[in-house]
Amino acid sequence: MASVTKRLLKELHDIRKEPSTAELASLGPVSDADLLRWRAVLRGPRDTPYAGGFFELLIDIPEQYPIRPPTLTFATPVCHPNVHFDTGEICLDILRTQWSPAWTLASTCLAIHVLLANPEPSSPLNCDAANLLRCGDGLGYQSLVGLYTRMFAYSAQ
Repeated sequence: MASVTKRLLKELHDIRKEPSTAELASLGPVSDADLLRWRAVLRGPRDTPYAGGFFELLIDIPEQYPIRPPTLTFATPVCHPNVHFDTGEICLDILRTQWSPAWTLASTCLAIHVLLANPEPSSPLNCDAANLLRCGDGLGYQSLVGLYTRMFAYSAQ
């Protein structure tokens, strides 16, 4: 447990040196008493139907971190092919098979931000959103995503 605490304190120190970026509005522990549970708020990527939205992520960190990946889920409902709408589960290879201890919580959040702008409809958790993209209905996809962003993500911060 000492090594995970040391790693998380270092990451927290680095985050506090540069607390906010264009992609990441905030990142840090939910409480000072528990370093294994964090919260992040992503800004919607520019030039996407997520723009203007704020998306909350809950981060559960295993005691074996950074050897084992954290579990990140969206607390804000997100309409995206690679995000389960009801549970917030995220389908992203670095959260499973491609994890490396070189990833930090901040870099993992940035990878999720990139995923928002670059959906992968061939491995969907939201088949409705994925089907719109697979059928070439970009306008329908953008309209649906924009609707859900306006409904759920404008006041999430």
